[in-house]
Amino acid sequence: MKKDLVQTSVVILMVLVAAFSRLIPHLPNFTAVGAMAIFAGFLIPNRIISIAIPLLAMWLSDLAINNIVYSSPDFTWFTPGFFWIYAGLFAHTVFAWLFNKPNISGIAGASLAGSVTFFLLSNFGVWSGSAMYEKTVGGLILCYTAALPFFGNMLAGNLIFSAVLFGIYFILAKQTQTFRTA
Repeated sequence: MKKDLVQTSVVILMVLVAAFSRLIPHLPNFTAVGAMAIFAGFLIPNRIISIAIPLLAMWLSDLAINNIVYSSPDFTWFTPGFFWIYAGLFAHTVFAWLFNKPNISGIAGASLAGSVTFFLLSNFGVWSGSAMYEKTVGGLILCYTAALPFFGNMLAGNLIFSAVLFGIYFILAKQTQTFRTA
């Protein structure tokens, strides 16, 4: 029981650090956000906590970005279109559950499936919730086409930041022999 608590605490800390990496300059969608959700899904034994922590971390970083980085006179509690964005992040964690093992193929599979799902959901949200695109099939296709570079950045971010998060975690696990590794 104590090992699970220590492991979960370390994973939560790493997820929070990954979320706040959004505050440093980066390419659009090239962040640790998807990787942190995958990481939590694989390594936090309690499924409710493995969902809640990445969503909470994302929301806290959104608060900082919306109200400090891009401050306005009105306090912003939720990013426009947050439902679609958070649903895509939620999907990353679910894919970690489905792939089950934090090995190379499981992490890569969850990264790819999470990136595709996030791309489909978040851009559907842009199309349906803004006036940028006509509400036609052609408008939806245009929205997805315009977002393709963001998909590549998200997938690259998921793969690279997953390698970093899991690499650090497994080094700690091996050196301390405190955490479970699978």
